Amino acid sequence: MPDTKVFNRLARRLESFRDQMVELQMKLCAIPAIAPASGGEGEARKAEFLEAYLRQHGITDLKLIKAPDVEAPAGYRPNLLAFYRGRNSSRTIWVMSHLDVVPPGELSQWRGDPFKAWVEKGRIYGRGVEDNQQDMVASIFAVRALVAENLKPAYDVGLALVADEETGSKKGIEYVLNNAEVFRKDDLIIVPDAGNSQGTMIEVAEKSILWLKVRTLGRQAHGSTPEKGINSFKAASFLITELQKLYQIFDKKERLFNPPISTFEPTKKEANVPNINTIPGEDVFYMDCRILPLYRVDDVLKTAGKIAAGIEKKFKVKIEIEIVQKAPAAPPTSPKAPVVQALKKAVRDVYHKEARAMGIGGGTVAALFRRAGFPAACWSRLDETAHMPNEYCIIDNMVGDAKVFAHIFVQE
Repeated sequence: MPDTKVFNRLARRLESFRDQMVELQMKLCAIPAIAPASGGEGEARKAEFLEAYLRQHGITDLKLIKAPDVEAPAGYRPNLLAFYRGRNSSRTIWVMSHLDVVPPGELSQWRGDPFKAWVEKGRIYGRGVEDNQQDMVASIFAVRALVAENLKPAYDVGLALVADEETGSKKGIEYVLNNAEVFRKDDLIIVPDAGNSQGTMIEVAEKSILWLKVRTLGRQAHGSTPEKGINSFKAASFLITELQKLYQIFDKKERLFNPPISTFEPTKKEANVPNINTIPGEDVFYMDCRILPLYRVDDVLKTAGKIAAGIEKKFKVKIEIEIVQKAPAAPPTSPKAPVVQALKKAVRDVYHKEARAMGIGGGTVAALFRRAGFPAACWSRLDETAHMPNEYCIIDNMVGDAKVFAHIFVQE
């Protein structure tokens, strides 16, 4: 536990930084950092701004790791690592946030310019202000509070401000993990890119992801003469119903997850024929499967294939199942891991809530750490407005999260 007087000093300092935190949010929002794959220029300008900002405020131990990218005007994607050395350098306490943001989407759904942040009723509005600038700013100011109070953290502190999280992380944390030996097995790694509105969820595990494209081939015919055709849409509809048996076949529960089951849902549906009076000869739909780690993804795929074979025989169609995405679950972080315990203590002291380790159905960048053998935990207090029009960050959450990080930095 941190010394109460020390933590209270940091908490007061962070409260005094509230307006400066909002100001930094607004400056960052004005630098669109959209991936080239999404029509942007990447994160170079944002990283340059942050490097100058950190140096200006006494955080000068910096390392820039450039991932080559010919599609970015700068020729690279930046990964900025900032260090503040502690009393003990046997481990580093990391907070990893990402520089990139998603495009704003349909501008008519915004109440203002998405890249000119505005403040309203205790919230900052703008693209990227919650995802992921809320906790990027919070982590920076947690270190700034240490600098301002002339305090050494218990261990070294590292801020990883990385690129490319929104489009796969190959130019971001994956590149850092593969090309720079900066992380160690005893490090505490916090990824503030998942959470809930109470700050009580510490994400330590993820389900496997399996996305499928299912193409059913029959024979096109006039709608008035179905006997001359083979209705691919009808066969695909029966297949969708039959695939719901996956819920009964893979029916075990794990209380760590919410929901505690594997899910197998039909989602996207492609258009088939453009007119009403034609029986379609081809039909395409997609499945989103989120599978508990206790099951093998290949077993689910094999079972889906057997179900499809039954429909092929019954309706005399051909069914092709294509894997769109296949990501077996990374090894979970133990609920007893030091990073989880440190977060629990900090959330209890700052937010007066009891946080618990949980698994989620979605995927986070923490999986890359876990696959590399580092027990990372995802945590933040969010209203979950990421990617939405009129995305916002609750200012109290930003300041509160900064206190949580500061609490962990000075835990013995």
